[in-house]
Amino acid sequence: MEFHQLRYALAVADTGNFTRAAERSFVSQPSLSQQILNLESELGHKLFHRLGRRAVPTEAGAAFLQRARTILREVENATREIRDDPGFGRQIVVGAIPSVAPYLLPRIIARCRELHPNLEVHAREDFRPSLCRSVTEGELDLALVSLPIAEPQLLVEPLFSEPLLLVANGNHPLAKKPAVSAPDLENETFILLGDSSTLASQIQRFCGEHHFQPKIGYRCSQIKTVKAFVALNLGISILPRVARSPDDRDLTYRELSGRAPKREIAVIRHLQRYQSTGAQAFLAVTQELVKSYQAGTPAAAVATAPPSDVPASA
Repeated sequence: MEFHQLRYALAVADTGNFTRAAERSFVSQPSLSQQILNLESELGHKLFHRLGRRAVPTEAGAAFLQRARTILREVENATREIRDDPGFGRQIVVGAIPSVAPYLLPRIIARCRELHPNLEVHAREDFRPSLCRSVTEGELDLALVSLPIAEPQLLVEPLFSEPLLLVANGNHPLAKKPAVSAPDLENETFILLGDSSTLASQIQRFCGEHHFQPKIGYRCSQIKTVKAFVALNLGISILPRVARSPDDRDLTYRELSGRAPKREIAVIRHLQRYQSTGAQAFLAVTQELVKSYQAGTPAAAVATAPPSDVPASA
């Protein structure tokens, strides 16, 4: 039995298809299929039901694949631990949701570069479901996401809680009201992130809790675009406090009265994956900057545009 056979079997289980598993494993489909047959012959049991183009684990296959996943993870952890020598260059891959990435990741990476010059940090911005999946599958060392998280394989460490603020053009009537509550938003045009955004989903739930559906005029893929639409007085939005910037000259941010929405941001990592010294260093720097943010440090110290030489790759 070879490690590559275990990896091929897990690829089939994850993709549900021999062809996609072969593409993911960078081998030909006949070669992968033959290795699975060899493994099944050695075990004396079929691992997959072949249902046309679909491959579904058998009962024996499901039990074997669970153990195989644990074996490969332990091998990976052992390899990472042995190679994790502070005297050598270290590399980690981290992720963050779009409503966090532009405001915290650049400063965290820049601070890591100052304190840990041998640490190479690669970053990926994506939506929460994709990030959770990537951490679970070992593609990311850790990720910054919003709660709640239900995946039992993930270790969740809360970082901070922050209010979600109404944002409107400075000349918008809501910007001039002494107090703004959820019912005041009922007839407004909302500018939100896309359907995959957990922030957009949270805003829609908030409106639903107050017995109205938001009238969504525009969907954007980035908060910067949301702000641009709001600045042109094309509608209003609700954004996390961390998104507020000194450069938002045409925008007014207001806290909502009553049951105001808020969100919690956490770091997630795999429960059974070895945490390298690089990942530990990144987490320590993240916690340091978050403390400054919570203590009321000016936004420019934490949530500003990244320096042009920040060593991150998307």
